[in-house]
Amino acid sequence: MILSRTKAADDPKKKGATQAQDKNKKKSVEVEDFIAERDYTGAIAYLEFCRQSEKEVKDLDLWLAFAAFHAGDYQRASDEYENILKKDPRNGEVCIYLACAYFMLGKYDDAEHTALKGPKSPLQTRVLFHVAHKQNNEEKLMNLHRQLQDVIEDQMCLASMHYMRSHFQEALDIYKRYLVENREYLALNVYVALCHYKLDFYDISQEILDVYCKKNPESATATNLQACNQYRLYNAKAAENDLKQFLDKMSTSFNYAKELFRHNMVVFQGGEGALQILPPLVDVIPEARLNLVIHYLKEDDLEHAYELMKDVEPLQPAEYILKGVVNAAYGQEHNSVDHIKTAQSYFQLVGGSASECDTIPGRQSMAACYFLHKRFDDVLVYLSSIKTHLEYDDLFNFNYAQAKAHEEKWKEAEEAFLLIQSEKLKNDYVYLSHEPRDTLRDILSLLRNTNHPQGDQMIKIMRSWARTNNIPV
Repeated sequence: MILSRTKAADDPKKKGATQAQDKNKKKSVEVEDFIAERDYTGAIAYLEFCRQSEKEVKDLDLWLAFAAFHAGDYQRASDEYENILKKDPRNGEVCIYLACAYFMLGKYDDAEHTALKGPKSPLQTRVLFHVAHKQNNEEKLMNLHRQLQDVIEDQMCLASMHYMRSHFQEALDIYKRYLVENREYLALNVYVALCHYKLDFYDISQEILDVYCKKNPESATATNLQACNQYRLYNAKAAENDLKQFLDKMSTSFNYAKELFRHNMVVFQGGEGALQILPPLVDVIPEARLNLVIHYLKEDDLEHAYELMKDVEPLQPAEYILKGVVNAAYGQEHNSVDHIKTAQSYFQLVGGSASECDTIPGRQSMAACYFLHKRFDDVLVYLSSIKTHLEYDDLFNFNYAQAKAHEEKWKEAEEAFLLIQSEKLKNDYVYLSHEPRDTLRDILSLLRNTNHPQGDQMIKIMRSWARTNNIPV
């Protein structure tokens, strides 16, 4: 649910063109004025007007590519840089700028090839560093890592790499160090808030984010993170309202964020519109694939969920957990021992890791691992430790009740089953099979306390029937 793009945004121009023509009538309007205000759509429209009217602007093509890049229109930026290189093939700096655009478009091989045509420079190193990460080339990555200097540009690059590799504490340490030394760099507050969000400190994340939002209330990235904090701290409705209010007043300069907002609205609205919105975003927003898999699982569409996840190499705990859930469900559906074992290994990796073992997802993972091993006493150890946090969660109570039943703790199992509100779970075989067991147990109790001459024989017959039908009593 965090801003992470690999494809170009749309390029709406009509409103920007009108604004640019009006501004061009004012005295001494320059492209730098638009850039200073971060009005990149306005800058694009102004530069296009100057190009069409043949008004001289120094480095017009470079400015246009720069504005397009910062507006999130990476395809337009790459087109402009390519045209510049056609006129001046030896312009090495433009090769590196073009490599940046290729990188943001997800063209990692092209980005590497083009960057290497440019002169050795800190920017070239940073681009190649990120390309190596995307190509999963650990040897290149470490070599380029050693070339990074102790300057803010390189350190911000390193911090972003830590963030993408889920080393959130390491990223946070770098951001905080530079924020302490440079209080005027307000955007660092957003990066610090992002790290706190990823570390599950949502209240701290929001507190830090407020510092930036007071100065920049129209920031799309900050607004998105604020909505995500609301979702975690309060409820989906609060998060949805935050995004809706921003969308109502959002300018065309923030069109690059619309895909992210559409994705998050699906999450906040409980999956509404998932099949229309999420599939095209699977290769644009990393979380889109995971949320689409979750939607398929909720709809019992196991085959589509499995197809989406089978080639994913998990990097983050959420990905490991989802791989485990999908493999467990697939293994149970197809009686595949191999898939069950794969699920167990994923759950154990998360639950046994130092960073996750004491978190709620970590303990749920260990419980799931033991559940698949049918070690229900261990399942209860882990589920009991987080029961107060999930006492009204239907899935938690469903699993907790099953574990209690397997341990023949019938009263506690019944209490957990009765907490379940989901009609889907109430119609599950496990839930339904609990009811005849209760009825039988009540009847057996009555028979034991009666003096009827046939009582013992009736108890024997009922116990035999229960064993035949796999109903423990």
